[in-house]
Amino acid sequence: MRKIVVLGTLFLLCIPAANLLIQHVGTTCITNGPCLIPVAPGLMAPSGVLLIGLALALRDALQQHASSRVVFGCIVGGGLLSLLFSPPALAIASALAFLLSELADWAVYSRLRQRGLHAAILLSGLVGAVLDSLLFGLLAFGTIKWSAGLVLAKLYASAAFAAWAWHRSATTTPR
Repeated sequence: MRKIVVLGTLFLLCIPAANLLIQHVGTTCITNGPCLIPVAPGLMAPSGVLLIGLALALRDALQQHASSRVVFGCIVGGGLLSLLFSPPALAIASALAFLLSELADWAVYSRLRQRGLHAAILLSGLVGAVLDSLLFGLLAFGTIKWSAGLVLAKLYASAAFAAWAWHRSATTTPR
């Protein structure tokens, strides 16, 4: 139970914290736009991506330990927190992109989980990352020009979580 509370709390905090990053932290901050960070040579993304990638991985981890009702409640709660702690335009874009991408990520993860944890993490992360990146860019800033950087940075988190899960299963499973 404690693990579920910790995972759920961290997941919920990712959204308002990501919105704060987008507004205040980055190597370049655009007037009336996001603060950006480099995610690959020549590729920038809004800085909140650091925490959204983590949110995608935390949602997968939460689903490993909690009921569907708890996971759904956390997804809705994350969207509501975004609405409470961010400027209205950013909050609405963030909440809608977050809710829809997390639900898509959850659906893919749920279908693939029985076939293999690592593939489920990577593929659901890809679906969630692409959907979130396109929706958020369009809704928050009227552009998808940072979508490639957003997707790439979110996939870093999914790949790291998949690698961690693989390492954990390899070291805890008797051979």
